[in-house]
Amino acid sequence: MIDKTVPTADAAVAGIADGATVMIGGFGGAGQPDELIDALIARGATDLVIVNNNAGNGETGLAALLKAGRVRKVICSFPRQPDSQVFNALYRAGQIELELVPQGSLAERIRAGGAGIGAFFTPTGYGTLLAEGKETRLIQGRPHVLEYPIRADFALIKAYRGDRWGNLVYRKSARNFGPLMAMAARTTVAQVHEVVAPGDLDPEAVVTPGIFVHRVLRIAETRLAGSAKEGALPGDGHHHET
Repeated sequence: MIDKTVPTADAAVAGIADGATVMIGGFGGAGQPDELIDALIARGATDLVIVNNNAGNGETGLAALLKAGRVRKVICSFPRQPDSQVFNALYRAGQIELELVPQGSLAERIRAGGAGIGAFFTPTGYGTLLAEGKETRLIQGRPHVLEYPIRADFALIKAYRGDRWGNLVYRKSARNFGPLMAMAARTTVAQVHEVVAPGDLDPEAVVTPGIFVHRVLRIAETRLAGSAKEGALPGDGHHHET
């Protein structure tokens, strides 16, 4: 019987070693797997390379991981926001590396990693500092930059519901980088609000098939009040459903 559920957050992040590359889903608070990140902090792995859309908000979640000194490098699109003080301080002090990637290119590099694509050309970034040292080519009269896939040892993502086979469905804006990251990691760990029986998920609603998921952890849904409400996107001041 296939059962990918794990009993604890510690069991969910087991095997994440020093120096691992870890993809973390989410766009700000929407879809960020906070409990898995907390478990990763408790585990003590260091020298990590983190792939995320941004570089943390406030001092919780991804920002807490950075503050604990566990991250060597961040690959992201939006490292600086009004509440990204943790990353900002580390970067200015020369204590963390940054690989800045345009958001569309970041998503496509992750997708390429999951799809087994060796590399791809994109016009994004041509003529800017982001293209320095990269191969360029004129394609149909337009200059392009060669980009390579991003793959990871682990992906920590958040979904709304899952089953013991690892099939996942998401809720609104929490469906962001998670589905792509699940395909591009050797081990994908998903935290969900609810685990249902196999067959209870509408197959037409399943976004991430269980073949891409290795561990499922149930975290009871909580409702937060005010600006800390789960699902707030970085810097917009509004609530987005997760």
